[in-house]
Amino acid sequence: MNDFVYKEGSLHCGDVDLERIASEVGTPFYCYSLPTVRRHVRAFEEPLKGIAHQTCFAMKANASQALLKAMADEGLGADVVSGGELYRALKAGIPGSRIVYSGVGKTVAEIDAAIAASILMFNIESIEEMEVINQRALAAGKRVPIAIRVNPDVDPKTHPYISTGMKKNKFGIDIENAIKQYERASQMAGLEIVGIDCHIGSQLTEISPFVDAIERLKLMITRLSELGIELKYLDLGGGLGITYSDEEPPLPGDYHKAILDAVSDLKLKLIFEPGRVLVGNAGILVTQVLYRKQAASKTFIIVDAGMNDLARPSLYDAYHDIRPVKVKPETTEKVDVVGPICESSDFLARDRDLPPVEPGELLAVMSAGAYGYTMSSNYNSRPRVAEVLVDGDCFAVVNQRQTYADLIAGETIPDFLK
Repeated sequence: MNDFVYKEGSLHCGDVDLERIASEVGTPFYCYSLPTVRRHVRAFEEPLKGIAHQTCFAMKANASQALLKAMADEGLGADVVSGGELYRALKAGIPGSRIVYSGVGKTVAEIDAAIAASILMFNIESIEEMEVINQRALAAGKRVPIAIRVNPDVDPKTHPYISTGMKKNKFGIDIENAIKQYERASQMAGLEIVGIDCHIGSQLTEISPFVDAIERLKLMITRLSELGIELKYLDLGGGLGITYSDEEPPLPGDYHKAILDAVSDLKLKLIFEPGRVLVGNAGILVTQVLYRKQAASKTFIIVDAGMNDLARPSLYDAYHDIRPVKVKPETTEKVDVVGPICESSDFLARDRDLPPVEPGELLAVMSAGAYGYTMSSNYNSRPRVAEVLVDGDCFAVVNQRQTYADLIAGETIPDFLK
């Protein structure tokens, strides 16, 4: 459920006409519904009432300061994968005690910043990383909390580019080797073993892969206990999918019931890292039609948003519903919706049946609240777009559109070229 509905023939976010936003802000722009985000957060948290847990929003999905502040107000923490995400989380008011740090390529500077922030724990992804974190902890005179990200070799049944829990993936430590690495960590004076972590993929639409992973982790937890290594946290990652087209992902309540049934015999605090499921359907990308181009074999609708603004269709061949902002007649035509980028892969939709649209009209690319702005770029020297947050009948630009001057800020021409 989201707040993007037609009212009086025009698509609104809440009570705000998207045409009004476009006239004041320009296009393209991302538009997020604050009530939808809050509703999704509460739907995720409600089944967990009375359960020892911490939900850490996966910032890779959407790093907007405004949305992070809203989530912090709901008691959420953050799952970060870079020093920049750590900085953003702290600036948005999320305390270090509610931050977990994942990712395979943590630099020394990033590790030091996370230690200084007293984060909840590092999710360690290699023995080499473990040794570096131990060194930096000792240098800081601290003992830092860690979990090992275990790769359970479970097929998440999702796109291969967002599958992260199989042997062939770069993430985590394979389950056969993880016990040995826990034993090594227990001998490192700078590390405090507090948990075990697992994240098997993104945009999962079935519950069974989550349960399969838990069953494998439980065997590990028992073995660790036998070795005298007691844990506090079970970090189950994220990955719960949303509906883009005709997918039928489990509801948070059904997901949590299956998870809680599977861990009922454990006495560990649970950590969840949802991302897409909280924000994906709470945001859209609004773009303006520039041209209709009739080629020999198809019609192109050329818009002012491109693959640099929303990479998912080009990167994953991902589907996003596209709707005209103004209600159109029921007749449709088969078109490609493409952007201005100089790449043949620059498309938002291919062979899509859409109502006829003309230059100047607006289109809404739906379900763009996750992995939209965070994956955008300045390719072709295009300024990154504005982000807008709507609450009821009011809206605010929460991230200004870049200017051309922003594109070259920080660049210099050296003296030997003058």
